[in-house]
Amino acid sequence: MKNSYIIDYINENEFRKKERAIKKYNMLAYKKLLFEYYPSLRDGNFLGVLVSTNEKEHIDKYELTLPTDKTFVKVHGNITLHYSVYLDNKTVMLETLTPEDILTEGHQKELTTYKGVMVSKSHKELDMFKINLLNSMNKNGFIKIKDIPMWVIITYLVGICTVLGLAVGKFIIK
Repeated sequence: MKNSYIIDYINENEFRKKERAIKKYNMLAYKKLLFEYYPSLRDGNFLGVLVSTNEKEHIDKYELTLPTDKTFVKVHGNITLHYSVYLDNKTVMLETLTPEDILTEGHQKELTTYKGVMVSKSHKELDMFKINLLNSMNKNGFIKIKDIPMWVIITYLVGICTVLGLAVGKFIIK
C-alpha cells in the first residue's frame, strides 16, 4: 500500500458522465478501463503515452488509448483517457475522456447505432456517410487499380484530358 497512488478527478461529475457513456456504448473499453487500467494506475504503472513533463512541479501528463472498434475510430476518433500524475503527492488526476462531443451527447441523449457504430444526433447524416464510405471501401466497392492493365489506365486518363481540354477550349473561345 505504500507505493499505491490515489485516483482523483478534476471534474468528477463530467468524467463519470463520459465514463457511463463508454459503459453503455463500448463495454470492452469500459471493462479494460475499470478492471485493468485503473488498478494499474493505482499500483504506479502508468500506461499510455507520456505527453508532457513538468519537472519543476513533478507532474507528468499521459494519454491512454482505450480499445475500440476500427470503424468507430475512423468515424469519431480514438477513445483516449487523459490523466496527470502528481509524483510528490502520489496522486493520479483523471482529467477527461475524448472524443468529448460524442461521449457527452451519448450521456445526454439516447444515441442510435448504425451498422454497429454510434451515430451522433447533431450530425447524423455525416456519421452515416462516413460509415457507409468505410464499409464500401472495406468491401472493395471501388475499382482496384492494381488489377487493371496500365495501358487501360493511361488511355482512360488521356481521354479525360482530351475531353476537358476541348471543353475548356470551347469555353475560352466563346
